[in-house]
Amino acid sequence: MRFLRLFGFLWQTSRSVVTLMIGAATLAGIFSAGLLAIISDALHRSADMPVHLLLAFGALAAGKILATGASQLLLVRFSQGTVLELSLALCAKIVRGPLPLLEQRGSAQILVTLTDDVSSVTWAVQCLPQLAMNIAVVAGCGLYLAWLSWPLFLGAAGVTLLGALVSKLLHDRAFRVIHAAREARARLFEHFRSLTMGLKELMMHRGRREALVREKIHAAADDYRRSNLTATTHYTLAEGWLQALYHGLVGLLLFAFPLVARPSPEALTAYVFTMIYMMGPMWTIIGSVPPIVRGQVALDKIEALGVALDMPEVAGAPVDAAEPPDGDLLIDLRQVVFTYDETDPTTSAFSLGPLDFRLRPGELVFVVGGNGSGKSTFLKVLTGLYPPQRGEIWLGDTRVSDRTREWYREHFSVVFADCFVFDTLLGLSAAGVDVAATQYLQLLQLDRRVSLRAGEFSTTALSQGQRKRLALLTAFMEDRPFYVFDEWAAEQDPQYKDVFYSKLLPDLRQRGKGVVVITHDDRYFHFSDRIVKLEDGRAQPAS
Repeated sequence: MRFLRLFGFLWQTSRSVVTLMIGAATLAGIFSAGLLAIISDALHRSADMPVHLLLAFGALAAGKILATGASQLLLVRFSQGTVLELSLALCAKIVRGPLPLLEQRGSAQILVTLTDDVSSVTWAVQCLPQLAMNIAVVAGCGLYLAWLSWPLFLGAAGVTLLGALVSKLLHDRAFRVIHAAREARARLFEHFRSLTMGLKELMMHRGRREALVREKIHAAADDYRRSNLTATTHYTLAEGWLQALYHGLVGLLLFAFPLVARPSPEALTAYVFTMIYMMGPMWTIIGSVPPIVRGQVALDKIEALGVALDMPEVAGAPVDAAEPPDGDLLIDLRQVVFTYDETDPTTSAFSLGPLDFRLRPGELVFVVGGNGSGKSTFLKVLTGLYPPQRGEIWLGDTRVSDRTREWYREHFSVVFADCFVFDTLLGLSAAGVDVAATQYLQLLQLDRRVSLRAGEFSTTALSQGQRKRLALLTAFMEDRPFYVFDEWAAEQDPQYKDVFYSKLLPDLRQRGKGVVVITHDDRYFHFSDRIVKLEDGRAQPAS
């Protein structure tokens, strides 16, 4: 059943290529079984071989070689295309998915899905042609054995069915263990992320780094190792059971079945010869099971993430609403409420709102409040990253919904507190970018450290304050109607703070931009048009 689910995914991906690939592999298997029948027949003939037997041997051998080659070529083309499409589709869903869910899943889980899970599916895909070819060989040999002697075939089939049932039980146990190994792998990636992101802190504290390696990384790696060893043990037991069953079946053919069915010596010889010939395809089929099972587990994870990231069903596809005139670019939050998922163990049941807020073009608003007051949550709701559970957001005369949320977000340029700086001005028109960006580099006093060529920065290996200035440059280049800054000045030297508050923000306001600044710099509060104070997720009168 699990194999059928994996095959169903591949069938939906490209029916024509899968049909050709499996068809070519199946033909190769049929030709192999035909060769076996001809070889067995030839061994019981005299030295005078008929010409048609020789011609059939040559035709089947050529057909097997061509079919195998075609299957392998189709496999390479299909597997590479599948990996590319799967990765791109997942990336597209991630960048458009709901941010609360992505934050809940964590970057480590997403990274494991994009790397390990996609690779596991690819490896499973590569096993399919060989699996189809060897199944065809075994099926063809079975038909040949049935043609030789029905009693012997029924006896062998009964013993094989018994072995398959026991083997299935062992494989089912291994399947459950592989799920546990996948989860351990995700935890290991999370600890690797802590290792790389907190490297400086770890180097400064011996006990902390030893505890991370010993208690976290070692424990997760040991869980991963033990899960893989357990799964391998189950597969080894299943393979050993099948080998014992196979040799027992050959022994029955030689010593027990002749006493019951009394086959001819020629038929018995052909049976034993065929069983020995089937050993290679049988072990190949057995060896294909672990990667296919791992591929199915990985596919389950990929599909679970993909389904979770699917946009909510709305009436129609996402749209770009009509652009209101500049004077009507009023943002209006009406009784907005956002509450974190109480079932998520990584977050508390913090709630923002009910909150009313308006932002007009040419208005500069400071948002203040203590730690945990809801400032960052407010920023994400305001910019459309968090959809409110209750209340409404309006831009002009357009209500922000699932269909218009992406259009709404395109009106904001945001510099987050933990901003990431790309090494290229992605998504910006190339015309005039270098000239304008160079002017901003000079204004932000970055021109001695960073240069720009064809929209690409010479370096982003800068201090945190310098990276935030580079992020500010990118925001200015976007030239959108609304700007939001989350603690931008926190890492800046006094002179850059003064430039930001006394020159850059007033300049944005003069250009008709609506600006929201999350800040603690009370000495610059007089530059704002108004101040919004948050406390426990509620707006309070500013003192």
